[in-house]
Parts: sequence; C-alpha cells; structure tokens
Amino acid sequence: MRCVVQRVSEAYVTVDGRETGRIGRGIAALIGVEAGDTEKDAAYLAGKIVKLRVFEDEKEKMNLSVKDVGGGILAVSQFTLLGDVRGQNRPGFTRAEAPERANELYEACCAEMRSLGVPVENGVFRTHMMVHLINDGPVTILLDSRKTF
Repeated sequence: MRCVVQRVSEAYVTVDGRETGRIGRGIAALIGVEAGDTEKDAAYLAGKIVKLRVFEDEKEKMNLSVKDVGGGILAVSQFTLLGDVRGQNRPGFTRAEAPERANELYEACCAEMRSLGVPVENGVFRTHMMVHLINDGPVTILLDSRKTF
C-alpha cells in the first residue's frame, strides 16, 4: 500500500457537493492499494500513519505524532498513487488492486487507525471527490508498505 501523508491545519472532502469527512489539525492520508497487498500491509500503513512524528514539540522539532497532538486523520482512497508513467505520458494502473479488494484493505487500514485511538474521517470509495486541505509546513511524506521508497 502507498500513502501520501500531509500534515494539515484542516482538511475536508466532498462528493457531489456533500461533505463526507472533515478534520481540523491532523493528517490528510491519500491511500492507494497495490495488487497483492494484504491485511498485513493495511496494519503496517495504519501504524506508520498514526505513529509518524511530523508535528513539532516545544523545541520546534518534529517529534510528535497525530495522536500526541490530539489530531485527526482524513483518509481518502486514491488508486492513482499506483499510476506508472515510466516510458509513457499516460498513467497505467495495472499495479492497482481490483476495486472490491482495494476497498476492503482501505477500510481495514481506516479501522486499524481508529483502533489505535485516532479519529478518522473518510472520503467515498470509487467516487469523484473534491479534497480540500491546508498543508501545514508544508509537510508531505511518502509511505509504502513494501518499503520501495
């Protein structure tokens, strides 16, 4: 599984003009599921997102997690993170997991983050979403459960 993590001062997502999730201070997590990913990948990614120390402590050092600061997570499924443009300009998505299985693992990742004590808001799987966020820093981190980067 792949994830783009952004530290935000606020974030929300809408579908057809209806808000489906909103957080204040926290993390916007754009999550893509790769073919062959398992529940182990979902648990790894959830733990990494919740424990990632991207918030500043009293010494202005990034040393605190979203849980430490009482923040929330806006989790948005995004299969385009698996887009491959090597040797072409139009992305290919053959590495993305089939939708039904991808949704299961995305939901498993969200459930695991909640079980770790962080409030999680969501977008709507397989819809056209408008994601609004204010990236605080900016701070953006790339995660991959297969540790390819």
